[in-house]
Amino acid sequence: MIKNNFNVGIDIGTHTIKVVVTGFNKETNSPCLLATGTSDTAGMRLGYITNTDLVAESLKKAVKQAEATLGSKIKKATVSIGGISLGGVFSTGSVIISRADQEITEFDVSKVLATSEENLEIINKKIIHIIPVAYKLDGKDIHGRPLGMHGIKLEVKTLFITCLKQNIDDLITVLGLANIEVVDVIATPVALSTILLNTRQKTAGCALVDIGAESVSISVFENNLLVSLQVFSIGSMDITKDIALGFKIGLEEAESVKLGSVIGGDFPKKKVDEIIEARLGDIFELVENHLKRIKRSELLPAGVVITGGGANIVRIEEIAKKQLNLPAKVGPTDTTINNKFKIKDSTWYGAFGLALNSPQGNNSASNSIGDNVKQVKGFFKSILSQLLP
Repeated sequence: MIKNNFNVGIDIGTHTIKVVVTGFNKETNSPCLLATGTSDTAGMRLGYITNTDLVAESLKKAVKQAEATLGSKIKKATVSIGGISLGGVFSTGSVIISRADQEITEFDVSKVLATSEENLEIINKKIIHIIPVAYKLDGKDIHGRPLGMHGIKLEVKTLFITCLKQNIDDLITVLGLANIEVVDVIATPVALSTILLNTRQKTAGCALVDIGAESVSISVFENNLLVSLQVFSIGSMDITKDIALGFKIGLEEAESVKLGSVIGGDFPKKKVDEIIEARLGDIFELVENHLKRIKRSELLPAGVVITGGGANIVRIEEIAKKQLNLPAKVGPTDTTINNKFKIKDSTWYGAFGLALNSPQGNNSASNSIGDNVKQVKGFFKSILSQLLP
């Protein structure tokens, strides 16, 4: 395997930065893990960057660690973006079929997607992913690909994943300060879903709930497509703060109490459970209200998969099942990718998802996507825009 032909995923979280480097083994015809790096994050709040210089210095430490194992410089990477400004919005578009014989071509599909984007009203935001959720031909639903069909009018309902322009610009600035070129920007929940959810779950209908330190995201899938994404400004750190206030203790000790490391004595289990359940109740109430808004409450056969640092709280599955009235389980704390390498810490899933979905060999020859990076219209967005129901 060529050492300079590798993919890099960088997950910049509020508390931790994760760097994953993967390659491709031609003998086994499968991805392989080459290196990892991690560091504490400084300069982040609620998933967005508050100080580019501090985040850049944190990133350099994680990258340097990965480079030491890799034995090569990291020049390019696919990065994730999250935070409370991340979200999904729908738009529709329609076009008249261009060919005289009324056969739908790739030109018509591209044009109808472009029309739905033109009809989108967003201010101070950039589009990260374009996902066609449903097509209609002459007013009738299309169950499959529209290409090759015949008709007069093609319509589309499109989900646009967006984020504040400033947040994306800050992210690209941080990578630039660390001398790393951005190959693509991927929404964190999308990166996580590539590792945590299988095709069967996504097709039947399921939700992925990522409980981070300062935010919670919910991404809903149906027919193997992302159909909704929402982020809330609440997280597992709120539980830690509640315990600290309830028992008049420091945050580090409160974190141990939250995770069940310290119970009994001055921390009676009943009171601890009451504090935890109250805040988890707030979190799952937000999730349930969102599912009601998109008309998916109690209608996801594959249930809810919970991940993130907050997923380690005892009884979280039981609380989720009771409040959402859906099957609920915590995502695997360890998993094997391509039967080759094992991830033992779920906080690495995002970085692995980024590396495995990055263009193959992005650190070999120069393949800058230029203005496309600035517009956040890269590789992964292009792939998603071609996914058809």
